[in-house]
Amino acid sequence: MKKQSLKALAPMAIFAVAMTAVAEESAVVEVERTAEVSEILNAGAEKVQAAKKAQINVDRIADQTDGLLQEFKQVNKQIESLRVYNSQLERQIVSQKQMMVELEESIENATVIERGISPLMANMLSALEDFVGLDMPFKQERRQQAVADLYVNLDSAKFSAAEKFRQILEVYDIEADYSLSMESYTDQIDIKSDGSLVEVQMLRIGRVALAYQSKDKSEVGVWDKATNSWQPLDSGYRRAIDQAIRIAVKLAPQDVIEIPITAPETAQ
Repeated sequence: MKKQSLKALAPMAIFAVAMTAVAEESAVVEVERTAEVSEILNAGAEKVQAAKKAQINVDRIADQTDGLLQEFKQVNKQIESLRVYNSQLERQIVSQKQMMVELEESIENATVIERGISPLMANMLSALEDFVGLDMPFKQERRQQAVADLYVNLDSAKFSAAEKFRQILEVYDIEADYSLSMESYTDQIDIKSDGSLVEVQMLRIGRVALAYQSKDKSEVGVWDKATNSWQPLDSGYRRAIDQAIRIAVKLAPQDVIEIPITAPETAQ
C-alpha cells in the first residue's frame, strides 16, 4: 500500500513542480510584457512631446512667414508708389525744362518789348492829358492830378515797366467808367465866368450832361461844350435837376428826367 501511495504521489509532485515552473515562467513573461508596455508608453510620450515641440516650431515659422509676407506686400506697395512718384517727377522736370526755355526766350525779348512800351506809355499819357483838358470840367483837379502823378511815376526807377503800364490802364478804366455812371457831389465853380467861385451841387450824367444847382435850389444851369462855359437854365428845369440829383444820391428811384444836353458833334 505504501508503495502504491508513493507511486501515486510522484506524478502529482511532478505536476506540481511543472505547474510551479510554468507559473514562474508566466510571471517572468508578464514582467517582460509590462516592461515592454512601459517602454512603449514612454516612447509614445516622448513622441508626443517631440510632436508638441515640432508644432510650436511650425507655428513660429508660420508666423514668421506670414510677417515676412505682409512686409513683402508693404514693400511692393511702397515700390509702386515710388514708381508713380518718380514718373510724375520726370514729367514735371520735362515741363520745367520747357518753361526754362520759354523764360529764356522771354528774357531775351524783354529788352526789346520794354524799348517799345516806354514810348507807348508816353503817348497814352499825352492823349489822356489832352482828353481830360478837353472833357467836361467835372472833378478836374483830381483828374489832372492823377495824370500828373502818372508822369512822375513814368520817369521814376521805383516802378517796373509793367507797374507803370498797369497804373496808366487803371486811370484809363476810371475815365471810361465816368461815361457809364451818374453822380452828384459838391463843388465850387465859376458860374458867371468872372473868376468868382460859387459852391453848388453838381450833377453829372455820364458825359452827356453836366449841370449845377445852387444851395438854395433857386438857380440851375448846364455846361455848354460849344462855348466851354456855364449856361443858366430857366426855372422850368429846377424840378427836373433836383429830381435827377435825388436819383444820383439814391434818395429817389430811377425815373425819366428832362435835362438839356449838347448834341453830338459831327465826326470830321
